[in-house]
Amino acid sequence: MPYTKLEEYNIEVTDEVKNKFESIITDLGEDISREGIVKTPERAAKAMQFLMQGYHQDAAEILKGAMFKEDYNEMVIVKDIELYSLCEHHMLPFFGKAHIAYIPDGHIVGLSKLPRIVDVFARRMQVQERLTHDILECINNTLRPKGVAVVIEAQHLCMMMRGVQKQNSSTTTSGFRGQFEKIETRNEFLKLISSDLK
Repeated sequence: MPYTKLEEYNIEVTDEVKNKFESIITDLGEDISREGIVKTPERAAKAMQFLMQGYHQDAAEILKGAMFKEDYNEMVIVKDIELYSLCEHHMLPFFGKAHIAYIPDGHIVGLSKLPRIVDVFARRMQVQERLTHDILECINNTLRPKGVAVVIEAQHLCMMMRGVQKQNSSTTTSGFRGQFEKIETRNEFLKLISSDLK
């Protein structure tokens, strides 16, 4: 499916999704006719469809649409990419930032496309480990660089609001391919983003 810019993404709420939210809210004990709740099923359905729009977008096509031949073979880093996703276990948010680096091999990609593919994979039901892997493999398989690295640091509301209720915990995941599997290249990348990591 062609990539659609977020600001142009038209979300049509179906009665089926809205009715399911209405049923859930009622089953949880809330009065669905209360003034502040009357439109909540529709709002919730619209919000959920927005948060899940990544299922209808193709991250590889986004990258392919902005690949340019360029004789540049040094590290390119885009860091502090905000991300928001939903934990697939409890459908509660996790949020944080991603740092992405790649070493071109004949092609570079428009810098804005790296945050966009983060959004594509984050706007699905996810676990942080798979999110890291999805971003890494998409860049590696589409751009075919000499190397690619992805680090994600995030906080999970499923740990903060429920369960162990640890508000100050964070999770860091990483993935490396190609030249970033060499310790010296990996260390250079980690040093360049180290001021952002806790």
